[in-house]
Parts: sequence; structure tokens; C-alpha cells
Amino acid sequence: MVALAAGGKGLGRSKPRKKAARVWWEVHQWAGLKFSILLSFILLTGTLATLSHEIDWLLRPAMRVDPSTVGVEVNWAAVARTAAAEAGEGRVISLEGPGDPWFAAAAILEAPDGGLSFVYAHPATGELQGTGHWVSAQRILRNMHRHLMMPIPIGVPIVTSLSVLLAVSLVTSFVVYKKWWRGFLKPIRFNDLRTAMGDFHRLAGLWSLWFVLLMILTGLWYMAEEMAFPAPPAPSAKVEPASESVLALADRLGVTVAAAKAANPDLRLERILFPTEKSGAFVLHGQDDAILVRPRANAIWIEAETGQVLLVNDGRDLNLHQRISEAADPLHFGTWGGLATKLIWFVFGLALTGLSVSGVAIYALRLMRAERRPAGWGPAVAVSWRGMGVWRWPAVVLVLIGFLLIPTVFLQA
Repeated sequence: MVALAAGGKGLGRSKPRKKAARVWWEVHQWAGLKFSILLSFILLTGTLATLSHEIDWLLRPAMRVDPSTVGVEVNWAAVARTAAAEAGEGRVISLEGPGDPWFAAAAILEAPDGGLSFVYAHPATGELQGTGHWVSAQRILRNMHRHLMMPIPIGVPIVTSLSVLLAVSLVTSFVVYKKWWRGFLKPIRFNDLRTAMGDFHRLAGLWSLWFVLLMILTGLWYMAEEMAFPAPPAPSAKVEPASESVLALADRLGVTVAAAKAANPDLRLERILFPTEKSGAFVLHGQDDAILVRPRANAIWIEAETGQVLLVNDGRDLNLHQRISEAADPLHFGTWGGLATKLIWFVFGLALTGLSVSGVAIYALRLMRAERRPAGWGPAVAVSWRGMGVWRWPAVVLVLIGFLLIPTVFLQA
């Protein structure tokens, strides 16, 4: 009788636990299924965006150089003269150093009619390598991933709101998958499609925990920054516009770079912004001792006509808000460690995309098994489509809007 009574009490307690577990499971399923089309698309474009610069390198021969012909220092003056010669009646907007020794240096030019283009030059000699349209794989993938080609105030909140779904999926997964910490080394079983999908989902999820959390945090930060808490701008110098031609400005770049090195000998120069109609200063960006910041955090303002150093911004002097803002991009896209970290981010981005897709597949295959229907990709897609309910339509529409707005990027150039 005692044993029976104890068993009865245990059975009574198990019912609420089972009900709670069911609720957690349904929340986990809802978060991963309803907007899975949009979520998978954003995850895939973000994954490709991590290597978008390298994709452009493959697509544009003018971006390639023989690493054995490249020195340690970029010949900024020679690159500037090549860019200025190509600009003609237009202007040079900026110069970009090669991130890796097999890349050419790049310049962005603006034609008199406002059109933008790239010029690629050998980083050591300044020799012209070729030109390219301003719209690149990197531009399309970054814009699609960040705001679906929409106006930024509209697109960024839509895309970053998916971070909330990811957060819900992450939190509920710890409840749904009991003793999850034991599964790191369990192999994928290929007994059948449902088992293989489930094991992949578990394994990819476990090894990607750190990456999922990082994407959630940076995504939520982008949302907050866009909607309510923009980072305060860095200090800048006011300089009267320069009256010199683009060729004359290019000739002054050697003196300008020397002045910047004297002001900060440790600065690893990565980008130079040319004077504009509103400011007669060169602005030089690079990396120094500050970690996890974009090159713009370390900026030196130099008056073009005199070569005088006007302002030196050190990334270590940023306030907390600015430091978080600067760290978001390097952490989100994995650019902080060069090609090595970008490759790691790419692999885990594929895993995260696979998590989204496999979660939908698990839902469909489980339902098909319960209904004793034969497994297969075609029926699984149909079941998943129905399971998404009305939520599938806004997801599909948003993806289609992104593709339809691609031509607007070319209009901007």
C-alpha cells in the first residue's frame, strides 16, 4: 500500500511536469518553425557575408595579386596617384589597404554624375590592376543580411527581431533536451532520415552554443542601437574644404601618411578617406592596441593643404557604449582575426543555418511518422509548409522584397 501510494503520488506529480515539458517543446517548435523561411535566409546570407570579400576576390581578377610581389607596407602615395588618374574629373572617396597579401589595394571613385566605382591597384607599386562596379557580392550580401535591401530604419528592426526567436529557441532547448551536456561526442546515427536529422540538430546545436549566443547578443545590440540607443559619434575636426585638384591631393598623400606615422607610430594603416566638399582633411583609419574595434576607432585627421595633424582618436579612449558598438561588427562577422576567424564563423554559420533547416525537417518527419506516412523530402516540405501556418506568408513576402529591391543598390551607384 505504501509503495502504491508513493507510486500514485509520483504519477500525480509527473502529469504537471509532462504538461510543462510539452509547453516548452511547443514554444521551441513554434520559434523555430513559423518564421523558418526568413530565419534560414538571413542566416544563410549572413554566413556568405562573412566571406563576401573573398567571394569578390574570386569573381574579380583585378583584386588578385601575387603575394610574393607585395611588401610589408602599402605604397599609399602610388595607389593614390593611380586612383586620381582614373578619377579624371571626378574624385577619390577613399583608399582601402589589402586585408591579405593576395589582395590588391582598392579605391572608391565618384564620377561627376555621382556614379561610384572601384579601382584596384598593386599595393607595392600602385600599378593599375583594373576597375569594378561599386555593387559587389559583398555589398549585396551585407545589405540583404542586414536590412533586406529595405531602408535601414525599417529593415534592421525586422531582421534583428529574429534574434528574439533565436533567444527563445536557445532557452527552450535546454529544457527540451534533457541532460544536453552528455551529447557533445555522440555521433550522428544514419538509421533513417528522422534519426539522422535529430542527431545532426542536437550535435550542431551543442557545438554551436557559443556562436548562437554571440549572434543573439550582437543581433539584439543592433536592434537596440538602431531603434533607441545609437552610439555617440567619435570626435572630429572641422577643416575648410580643400581647393586643390584630386591629383594634387594624391601628391600630398606621402607627406600625409608620414605625418600620421609620426603622430602614432604603432598605427597599422588600413583606410584613408580623402577630403570632401565639406572637409579639407584626410582621415586615416587603422588598428592599434585597442581590441575588437573597427579601423575607424583609431582615426587621425590631417589637414590636406598643410599636412598638420589636427586630431588623433585612440580606440582605447572610447566609452563603454562606443566600445560595444565597435565590437559588434567584428564579433558578428568574425573579422577580428582575419581570414582564420572568418572561416571559423563561416563554418558555424553553416551549422546555424543547418540547425534552422533541420529543426523544420524534424517537425515534418515526426508528424509523418505519427501519421504512418512514408518519409521523403517532398512530403516533408509539404508538411512543413502547412505547419508554418499563416506566418509563412510574411516570411516569404519579406524574402521576395529583398530580391526585388536588389536593383535599387545599382541605382545608388
